[in-house]
Amino acid sequence: MDWDDVRYFLAVAREGSVRAAAERLEVNHSTVLRRIAQLEERLGTQMFERLPSGYRLTDAGEEILEFAEQMEASSNRLETRVFGRDQSARGRLRVTLAPTLATHLLMPDFADFARLHPEVEIEILPSGELVNLTNRQADVAIRVVYDRSTLPPNLHGLKGPELYGGVYLSRDLLAAWRAGAVDRIRWIVISQYGISDWAREGEVPAADVAFKTTDGGAQIAAVRQGIGMTMLPCFVGDADPLLARVPGTALHKHGTLWLLTHGETRKTKRVRLFTEFVSRRLSAYAPLIAGLASLGD
Repeated sequence: MDWDDVRYFLAVAREGSVRAAAERLEVNHSTVLRRIAQLEERLGTQMFERLPSGYRLTDAGEEILEFAEQMEASSNRLETRVFGRDQSARGRLRVTLAPTLATHLLMPDFADFARLHPEVEIEILPSGELVNLTNRQADVAIRVVYDRSTLPPNLHGLKGPELYGGVYLSRDLLAAWRAGAVDRIRWIVISQYGISDWAREGEVPAADVAFKTTDGGAQIAAVRQGIGMTMLPCFVGDADPLLARVPGTALHKHGTLWLLTHGETRKTKRVRLFTEFVSRRLSAYAPLIAGLASLGD
């Protein structure tokens, strides 16, 4: 059985559609269809029911899924073991982290690392979702961890600074409120999260009407434009000269930053160089990340 065909089968089984599987595998829609047809012909059975809502595994497909996952696990163990023995400072390095950490804190450091190690191909995967390091979806994850006991035992971690957030608004809007030109100020919120209880204690009265977005970049742009007040990590809000903390609000600890790698992957020279480099930079940023670099207004 061709392992490549099995990879396509697993992608469709997990995503539930050919289109989503194609996006995940970064191939054409037709390529996925062809690979699935090849595997079904080779095995002499239909693995999926084609429904208007997507692809659903048949009974035979469910049975094949169990063996396909065993093949995947064996392939990943082999790849990780070989990758861990690579002691050259060259090749691909995949790093996943929250988009805000990438764009507002660490991108200059990634650039410095790239200049120091020009033969390392860095692939940044900005995502707030957890990825599977064991399956090598990424080599390094930089994550906010709320409880250390929740870390999988097969991951190696370098502990970073504690991350705090606060409530911010534009300096112009704050001046307008202090001058009495603005009575109440609306909240800017990421739609799926709403407003945390810790953020409601400020001196500025909130308006009933909120300004909602699903994108962190749009959230930051909105607060800079004076649309309202919002919750931000301190490394974003305190570093922005257009923003100020809302008077009367306290800081809130979100968790601790960790650099995470798989047990075998961390032995690779480029992974070790990268994690040690970023760990040093995060330590230098600790006051900013903890909200101590600026006392606000």
